[in-house]
Amino acid sequence: MADNIILKLDHLKQYFPAGKGKDGKPLFVKAVDDVSLEVKQGEIIGLVGESGSGKSTIAYSVIGMYEPSGGEIIFDGQSVRKKGRPMKIKKDMQIVFQDPGSALNPQQNIGEILELPLKVHKMCKNKAERVERVKELLRMVELPEHYMYKSPASIGGGEKQMVAIARALATDPKFIILDEPTSALDVSIQAKIINMLLKLQKEKNLTYLFITHDLSLMRNIADRVAILYLGKVAEIAPAETFFRRPEHPYTQMLISSIPVVSEEEEALKPAKIESRGEIPSPVNIPPGCSFHLRCPYVQDICKQDDPVMVERGENHQARCHYCGVGLGTPNNNEEETK
Repeated sequence: MADNIILKLDHLKQYFPAGKGKDGKPLFVKAVDDVSLEVKQGEIIGLVGESGSGKSTIAYSVIGMYEPSGGEIIFDGQSVRKKGRPMKIKKDMQIVFQDPGSALNPQQNIGEILELPLKVHKMCKNKAERVERVKELLRMVELPEHYMYKSPASIGGGEKQMVAIARALATDPKFIILDEPTSALDVSIQAKIINMLLKLQKEKNLTYLFITHDLSLMRNIADRVAILYLGKVAEIAPAETFFRRPEHPYTQMLISSIPVVSEEEEALKPAKIESRGEIPSPVNIPPGCSFHLRCPYVQDICKQDDPVMVERGENHQARCHYCGVGLGTPNNNEEETK
């Protein structure tokens, strides 16, 4: 596989029907709109954006919960869709959901939950081997072996997420989607979960697609970061480049709003950029650049032509008309931005 690419999204689209307009024509929510992305084996790539940007929709399309409206998903060199996925791909690709409480079957104990994927993928010869594997999985996520006899309702939120991670590890996957795995947890347990995920990633050479809205988290764990806005990738870059030299106005806006605790950290942030207006409806995305209604640098071309990705350096791309020519100063004439 060229360049060790384990996952490739090629012009992925995910549209959902949203009734009909006044003219009788069908309307669609363009949750994911022409996203192309490559993920290398063994890397952690962060997928960041506001609510409704399409982060989880990409995750659910990749894992097979949705049939893509267009484009292609290539995993481990093989084109895959929702229907007819080989068992090997289902085994090699796993997901950890945001809410561990709703992700675990309340009618089963922890042992039965962890044993199920072992049965489905025929990974053990008999019951005794499955029990030993369940104990091993619990040790991996730093839970006592006797937890296999507990019910999900009898353990805390952090422990439930550890069980969900153990279940994802049960099939010895190559690739794991982490859909905001710590956002529903107390701050006291978040660091423990993150450290455990990083430890497992190094030990097993796992590849993570880490979905979050927390840019501060990405600074510390991701190899590369991709920013989504209204279903499109606005910018993608190595984490260090991303935080030191953001190119897209939306990226600059997000990074400039990250809370810091010292003047030194504040000095490293880009100049404060204040967005104007509101996020457009994904059913009625304006022509041109989808960010132009909020962008302080908007010009006429932004309202007419949708920009394409521009190379800004090694592994660094941004989707903006003015990348490479300088954004100049913010356009403070509000009438011109309407």
